[in-house]
Amino acid sequence: MRISIQLNHLRVLVMPLLVSAGLWAGDADAPPSSAQAMAAAMAQQRQAVASMAASIEAQRQALKKQAAPQPASSFFTLQPLATLPSVPSLPDSPIPPVAEPAPACPPLPSSQIDSLVAEAALRENLAPDLLRGVIRQESGARPCAVSAKGAMGLMQLMPATAAQLGVTDAFDPKENVDAGARFLKQLLNLYGGDPSLALGAFNAGPGRVNQAGGVPNLPETVDYVQKVLSFLP
Repeated sequence: MRISIQLNHLRVLVMPLLVSAGLWAGDADAPPSSAQAMAAAMAQQRQAVASMAASIEAQRQALKKQAAPQPASSFFTLQPLATLPSVPSLPDSPIPPVAEPAPACPPLPSSQIDSLVAEAALRENLAPDLLRGVIRQESGARPCAVSAKGAMGLMQLMPATAAQLGVTDAFDPKENVDAGARFLKQLLNLYGGDPSLALGAFNAGPGRVNQAGGVPNLPETVDYVQKVLSFLP
C-alpha cells in the first residue's frame, strides 16, 4: 500500500514535466506554436546570411593557401612621380598574399552600398556617383570578388596597395571601400582633380598614365574609364 501511494505521488510530479517538454503522447498532433514558426523563419534567415559569409571565408582561406609575393612594380603600387606631385608616403606593411579567382558571391544590397559610399565619399570629399561607379565597374558590388591578377574586394585593391593603405581584411566591405576611396582621392589630387586620369591610374597604374601623358591607350583601361564616367550625372 505504501509503495502504491509513492508511485501515484511520483506520477503527479512527473506528468506536468512531460507535458511542458512536449513528450506527452497527447501533444503529438498539436500544431506548431507561433514561437516555433518564428524560430523556423529565423533559421532560414541565418542560412541566407551564412551563404555569403561562407563565400567570403573561402576567399580568406584561399589567400592563406595560395600565397604569392606581389612584385614591386605592381600597377597599383604608389610610386613617387618625377614630373608630378608625389603621392603621400605610406607606412611599409607586409604584402598580403594573392589568390586565384574564386566562385562569385552575391552582390551587396544597394542600400548597404549606398551607406558605405555616402560615408567614404563624405570623408574623402569625393563625388558619391564616382565612387559608386568604380565599385560597380570593379566588382559588380561583390565583396568577395578576386580577379585573375589578385585584386580583391569591392574596389579590387591589389595586395601591395591594400598593404600600403593599412588594410587588414580586403574582403570587409567597409574597410575595402574606405581604403579604395582614400586611394582614389590621392590619385585625383595627383592629377589635378581630372577624373579621367585618376580612373586611368586606378585601373592601369600611375606609371602608365605618366608614360602615356594621359589615359593609356589600352582597350581595357579606355573602356573602364568611359564606363565609370558614364555613371556620373
